[in-house]
Amino acid sequence: MSFDSSKLEITKTTTPKALLPKEELLFGKTFTDHMLEIEWTLEDGWATPKISPYHTLNLDPATVVFHYSFELFEGMKAYRDPSGNIRTFRSDQNMARMNRSAKRAALPEFDGEELMKCIDKLLLVDERFVPSEPGYSLYLRPTLIGTTTGLGVARPDRALLFVIASPVGPYFAGGFKPVSLEATDYAVRAWPGGVGNYKLGSNYVSCIEPQTLAAKRGHQQNLWLFGEEGYITEVGAMNVFFVFKHDGKYELVTPPLDGIILPGVTRDSALTLAREKLDSTWQVSERTLTIHEVQERAAKNEIVEAFGTGTAAIVAPINNIEFKGKHIEIPTSEAGDAGPTAKKVAEWIRQIQYGEVEFNNWSRVAQ
Repeated sequence: MSFDSSKLEITKTTTPKALLPKEELLFGKTFTDHMLEIEWTLEDGWATPKISPYHTLNLDPATVVFHYSFELFEGMKAYRDPSGNIRTFRSDQNMARMNRSAKRAALPEFDGEELMKCIDKLLLVDERFVPSEPGYSLYLRPTLIGTTTGLGVARPDRALLFVIASPVGPYFAGGFKPVSLEATDYAVRAWPGGVGNYKLGSNYVSCIEPQTLAAKRGHQQNLWLFGEEGYITEVGAMNVFFVFKHDGKYELVTPPLDGIILPGVTRDSALTLAREKLDSTWQVSERTLTIHEVQERAAKNEIVEAFGTGTAAIVAPINNIEFKGKHIEIPTSEAGDAGPTAKKVAEWIRQIQYGEVEFNNWSRVAQ
């Protein structure tokens, strides 16, 4: 059984924080006054949900989350619409993915709608932290950890589900800044039968060292390749898209969800909206592609643009890929920022996130 959002207990802080000027909002560095917590035990199931003042966690050094990575999380954002309402974007997809991750990580599942009702209340309690300026939002981090104490490797019999929130500014404060990638085949992000398609913290820690090495060579991110064929999977912690043009026809393509790739909410949104809005000169594809195809297409001037998609940046344009010492130049706009397709996708999603356009009930109003 899941927890019951109607039994939510709220304890408000007596020492509210001062709001930072919007220019000082750095991603994930400052947090709201409150947090949501729900404990679970194998014996009693889910406890009463609680919103309380933001605080540290008190965990024994032998807690299993520290030793065996019993941990998963989601990334979401809340937005202020023109009427002052607070909205979340496709939160049902985040809840479904979180439960899939929980099952794979041997952690307890829950009713996603009940968690969203609790998150709605957290947003209303901390509503003053939800920015109203365009491009600003409140980043939400639902997290589930195993809290059993002991060094035995086994399914946890205790867990903690919590949600914290951080006000953030635009990911690209100075406009869309294209990034350079290092096509990486000496390390892999995920593999068949593994957990690359789940949002587990363990998927991210192994990417930092290759990203650090790529940065030393002048690149912002890794383009993760897999196998001798050089299959393209993801870019950094984002899904990746390419736009090709041939004989007057365009193709928007991203790798398929084959068990290696994280099923990004922004990825799915971009695909759905592109299929809805692009005209008949376009083909929208989920198919395998390799770094060698990208090289060949670039040599034929058939690459129009490339970009990553994810919750933090929404869309991140790409202008260069280095593979084995050779550079693949990716076109950008005349201003040197994102290409037209990336800008369209970003704007389509933005309009829905901020409640300017209603589409498929993707935007949820907190109440």
